[in-house]
Amino acid sequence: MPTFHRFDGFRIEVRSRDHNPPHFHMIGPDFHALVDIRTLQVIEGTYTRPALAETLAWAAGRAEALLAEWRRLNERD
Repeated sequence: MPTFHRFDGFRIEVRSRDHNPPHFHMIGPDFHALVDIRTLQVIEGTYTRPALAETLAWAAGRAEALLAEWRRLNERD
């Protein structure tokens, strides 16, 4: 899967052929959560509080880029 960003100990992925709503995956050694790109709310999964805080701070200024990547990878006819 394409890694969109890598933090110390976990990564952000935007996947192709994924389901709505537009979201990204926050993946660490013992957690995996889906985060809605538009609202930055956790849709499902587990996470650590520090990882979520770091991710949300990072994603807040990158929502347009994340959404553009999600759309590029998930174009539907």
